[in-house]
Amino acid sequence: MIVATNNGTDEKPLQRKDGAMSTLIVANSPKDWPFEIPGVEIVDAWDYLTQSEYSDLRGAKVLNLCRSYSYQSTGYYVSLLAEARGHKPIPSIQTLQDIRSQSIVRVVSDDLDDLVQECLGSLHSEEFELSVYFGRNMAKKYDRLALQLFNLFQAPLIRVKFGKNKKWSIRSVKAISGQDVPESHRPFVAEAAAKHFSGRAVSKPKKARSRYDMAILWDATAQNTPSDEAALKKFIKAGTSMGIEVEVISKDDYGRLLEFDALFIRETTGINDHTYRFSRTAANEGLVVMDDPQSIARCTNKVFLAELMERHEIPTPKTLVLHEDNVDEVVAKLGFPMVLKKPDSAFSQGVVKMKTEDELRERLKEFFEESELLVAQEFLPTEFDWRIGILDRRPLFACKYFMAPGHWQIIQQEKTGDGRYGKYETLPVELAPRKAVSVALKAANLIGDGLYGVDVKQSGGNFYVIEVNDNPNIEQGVEDSILRDDLYHRIMACFLARLERRRAWVPAE
Repeated sequence: MIVATNNGTDEKPLQRKDGAMSTLIVANSPKDWPFEIPGVEIVDAWDYLTQSEYSDLRGAKVLNLCRSYSYQSTGYYVSLLAEARGHKPIPSIQTLQDIRSQSIVRVVSDDLDDLVQECLGSLHSEEFELSVYFGRNMAKKYDRLALQLFNLFQAPLIRVKFGKNKKWSIRSVKAISGQDVPESHRPFVAEAAAKHFSGRAVSKPKKARSRYDMAILWDATAQNTPSDEAALKKFIKAGTSMGIEVEVISKDDYGRLLEFDALFIRETTGINDHTYRFSRTAANEGLVVMDDPQSIARCTNKVFLAELMERHEIPTPKTLVLHEDNVDEVVAKLGFPMVLKKPDSAFSQGVVKMKTEDELRERLKEFFEESELLVAQEFLPTEFDWRIGILDRRPLFACKYFMAPGHWQIIQQEKTGDGRYGKYETLPVELAPRKAVSVALKAANLIGDGLYGVDVKQSGGNFYVIEVNDNPNIEQGVEDSILRDDLYHRIMACFLARLERRRAWVPAE
């Protein structure tokens, strides 16, 4: 067993200054990484494993560039003990296992198939080797492929072998050390490393009170996003005031997740897209995450929500989970008009109102091609829906979302993809109907302790939960109309409390 010692020196252990993350490049010998990068310390692997100044260090990012990552080698132990110390190693032990797994490599090859064929299709050979240096390749035409491979196999330097049998596929992936880089590639590697470290990776001077780093995942090109740019600025300002430095990232920054302490997803989430991958990876690596993967999995499927609400006797409109064997029952149970929903529908897309049996049969045929289960619900016409925001099992805001003009939903989707929205009215939570807030809180608590938006319909004196959303809209001038800046402070304070609890949980020496 490797034991950390201080060799009798009086040197104090390295400390994280002003919340900045210490960045270490660990190699078998400093000569294996003959490049100087401001703010990055080159550390001998054996020193990292055995010296107390590194075992005592908190909040470090460790780039492991050892010559071998084989089981129980020095490189293996660098990543293993980095995780035990609460450091953030790249590659992690999980990544090293993924690289060795042919089944994982095959899955990645399938996932990247279109991009692989696009990038390699013009090659006439039957074998090809791609070197990926911090998500880049020396030939710019392969940069997109290199970035995706870096995102999926988070190792600083990797070598990927492709083979062609009718079409190109990945044959193997290998994490390499600085010593494996050809001499002619080294200037490029130095440039790629410097570019990589020019962002959050380097322990550089930050705002004096910055203790934590948060990433907000956001897509500036998306037509429907849970937060607008003005709201993001409010989140950043609130975070800064609490010692959280916030950076807005995109899906191309997957390989940088380990640079952060927290992840806040402000994109429309989906179980089969990058948002879930970001959330799951962040949660597995110990980051504080909203939306957490469990909330995404639960909220993005309306079949799950229907079963959950029924089991726990949460009032909803009459609902039937549809499959091909019970479609004949739906008209008798719900009547017309009724609402038919795809399980993963969002922003009013994939949700249609059925008025006739012929129309229903046509839509069922179309929807069943995508999912074996659907949700049908009685239609409750209302002037507006209540949206109750829930944070950490407490009510946060209350809004009335009115139906789009001349339409039965709050958003009327146009053929162009744009949406026409109804007006809104935001109220203090204490002025919203108690029954609406109560039923929303009960429904959200069945999902988890994150940030949710519960849609509730009011019909007469009754209140019915329509759905629980895992990434509710937070837009400047809408949801924040009552609390204003305090809304953003409350959300960031929730992150801070969880970050502090996580730090307190990390065991001392």
